[in-house]
Amino acid sequence: MMGLRLSRRARLALIALFAFGFILFMPMRIAIGLAGLEKVGVTARDVRGTIWGARIDQLMLGTMPMGSVRAALSPVSLLMARARFDIERRSGAADDLRGALTVGFGRAGVDDVTGAVPLGRTFAPLPVGSLAMEDVSAYFTGDQCGHAEGRVRAQMAGQFPGLNLSQGLSGTISCDGGALLMPLASQSGMEKLTLRIWRSGRYVAEMRVDTADATLAEALGKVGFAGIGGARVLKVEGTL
Repeated sequence: MMGLRLSRRARLALIALFAFGFILFMPMRIAIGLAGLEKVGVTARDVRGTIWGARIDQLMLGTMPMGSVRAALSPVSLLMARARFDIERRSGAADDLRGALTVGFGRAGVDDVTGAVPLGRTFAPLPVGSLAMEDVSAYFTGDQCGHAEGRVRAQMAGQFPGLNLSQGLSGTISCDGGALLMPLASQSGMEKLTLRIWRSGRYVAEMRVDTADATLAEALGKVGFAGIGGARVLKVEGTL
């Protein structure tokens, strides 16, 4: 019995067919690895599904928990030599989230993120419970902040004596040299929270309360605020 012999054109067509099938049904976890998301601090407990529709459980951005999300790879972004992973969690709850994780040549960041990200004790002893983002896009190019825009509101998980921060502190995100900068303020403007985050994950969080109230100043001093001029300041440094 003679063996089946394929022409060169047929072999190339068969290889192309297998390659197309592999890409078409590529598991999302493989795509995440190929894109190098883990190298920029993105991890997950479990990833199931293909690049066109997957579930990512316990997605983490550094030490910030993003929760469980649906994810898909945008084919359009690949034409621009970038891998954009659209993520979404939509259940009608306060932690609904949508946006994207994007990586490219020397670039990594987030695009069009709207939703709340719980922080736990990330900035302890500052009781920042979560960051609520509105159309936030930001990326690093190499070790430098390349671009940042959108609004951010920090919701406090606890209370400081004498302060009413129930409405949180809000502001616009931007770049400040190599760092991502979030200068946030309360409605009264008397309380300010400045967050700086570098590509390495290093951060500096500084809360400043302008007050001439001796009783309030004393109470803040007891929880770690230092007196600087007519203000009380608490500064925290760490790594995400």
